Amino acid sequence: MLKNSNAKNPILIETVLPEIKDKVLVLAKDIVLVLGFAILTGISAKLKIEIGLVPLTMQTVVVLLSGALLGQKKGAACQLTYLMAGLIGLPWFSRGGGLIYILSPTFGYILGFVLAAYLTGGLVEKGWNRNTATAVLIMLAGNIVIYIPGLLWLARFVGISKILTVGLYPFILGDTLKIFLAGLILSFNRMVFEKTKAKTL
Repeated sequence: MLKNSNAKNPILIETVLPEIKDKVLVLAKDIVLVLGFAILTGISAKLKIEIGLVPLTMQTVVVLLSGALLGQKKGAACQLTYLMAGLIGLPWFSRGGGLIYILSPTFGYILGFVLAAYLTGGLVEKGWNRNTATAVLIMLAGNIVIYIPGLLWLARFVGISKILTVGLYPFILGDTLKIFLAGLILSFNRMVFEKTKAKTL
């Protein structure tokens, strides 16, 4: 298990970038990482298939990895940045942007992004990503957290009786594939991190 001081850092970045000690540069790096993953979330929102009231997008992979790779606080900050910038007017939600998006049936899923990144980051920081199986379980937990506010919000538009038909069932296969993909990426990053760490000892 990783020590707490190391586990709170982005696993992938720690294996790629040299150690930075200057506080100003560390802050700059964190800002770039947060903005970078926020932008990736926006890009993935546009990689979509319109299948009904709720589109199928690639956001799940980016959202879950933002927490897992950036850590609990920066992962949540990244998704909060995505949320706030979209509400301000940046059209990088799947169907646009602006305050009017609060009235969208899919807005609850975006709220879930923040919670999911926070959760996956926290679980990784606790060392739960020991192997591929536990990494996939982390991603599954994060995905469930996305659906909780997503379905509750959607219920306001379609009713309780239809939320699973409209907001869950059409996405089970796609989400399963995305969860496994995110889990494999996280597991690979952990493996690379451990090998890099071992070489420095």
